[in-house]
Amino acid sequence: MTALAPSPVMYDVERIRRDFPILSRSVHGKPLVYLDNAATTQKPNAVIDRIVRYYREENANVHRGVHYLSEIATNAYESVRTTVKKTINARSEKEIVFTGGTTEGINLVAYAWGRKNVAAGDEIIISAIEHHSDIVPWQMLCQATGATLRIIPVSDAGELLLDEYAKLLSSRTKLVAVGHASNALGTINPVKQITEMARAHGAIVVIDGAQGIPHLRIDVQDIDCDFYTFSAHKVYGPTGSGVLYGKEALLEAMPPYEGGGDMILSVSFEKTTYNALPYKFEAGTPDIAGVIAMGAALDYVASIGVENIAAHEHDLLLYATARLQEIDRLRIIGTAAHKAAVISFVLEGVHPHDIGTILDQEGIAIRTGHHCAQPLMLRYNIPATGRASFAMYNTREEVDALVAGIGKVLEVFG
Repeated sequence: MTALAPSPVMYDVERIRRDFPILSRSVHGKPLVYLDNAATTQKPNAVIDRIVRYYREENANVHRGVHYLSEIATNAYESVRTTVKKTINARSEKEIVFTGGTTEGINLVAYAWGRKNVAAGDEIIISAIEHHSDIVPWQMLCQATGATLRIIPVSDAGELLLDEYAKLLSSRTKLVAVGHASNALGTINPVKQITEMARAHGAIVVIDGAQGIPHLRIDVQDIDCDFYTFSAHKVYGPTGSGVLYGKEALLEAMPPYEGGGDMILSVSFEKTTYNALPYKFEAGTPDIAGVIAMGAALDYVASIGVENIAAHEHDLLLYATARLQEIDRLRIIGTAAHKAAVISFVLEGVHPHDIGTILDQEGIAIRTGHHCAQPLMLRYNIPATGRASFAMYNTREEVDALVAGIGKVLEVFG
């Protein structure tokens, strides 16, 4: 077995685990080992309590009321823009648009920016390791405008081939869209370099940050991307809420994505005047509780420290990689030099769904399937993988449980 450094000594994972009530439950009579964090993370008491507090003490619609509860709810809701601005180092709260999640953020850009700026003969570049949410909206935009979709190829290790990317870039390139980190492979893409290369050809850059925000410190000004989008539920917040960051000048020039209440200044049957940023893109009553709880989640992460979490997760990644490599017939898919704490694997002679089913009986939750990345599975000529994805509260002991569970899979399938 590969020699490993001891786990970070200042990181109290047991104390952190006590903040997540679901981790104390059992599944099929076994202690829960939750290793499906790339799909969604569990929620700490700070987030759960904040949702409950809103509905028990503050429930009112935002922006529209002069009464006490509406003012309290509005202040709590709007304060999250400042939290997000600090978290990703945006320039202004005007650049923080609340959405239903990463998918809505990407679709918003594809519709509101893309329909206005992309035409027949233009090209859009994405990568071969994208989630379907960062493929389908751009396909739809190309179909609507006559533009062409170009694909950055990926190496056997799961790293984007930047030399090939450079060949794809041209004066026809209008937009480049890539994920900060791959949900299927864990590959962390060099998004700053990708952005610089696109900028040299006058293209804008959209970053799918769904797998970046839980594992990395995000600085959108340093990356210099034009848009960055993420979901709260990937970073210990609730489902159904998220953020689209966009450079102010671009957002100002874009038409609204949806029409309705709150995104207007005035309405007559002859003309509607749209609201200022960021409200122009926030039609209707939002997920108020979700946004407020997203702020609580980001505050919780900040209280532990992104760097501390990243160091702990990297230790788990190294330990799990070494342990899994000891297993005969197991092959890890995605061995990039820079990875988030995600390991995809196949087991010779065993379908991933069977792996997941047997592990579930041991109380171990992993993801099996194509991970909404079917073109990537085709690239590796496999139908699916098993995926273990780690978070701040996972432990080496849980990695050992995973390895023991895979041992039982091999016993069953000979």
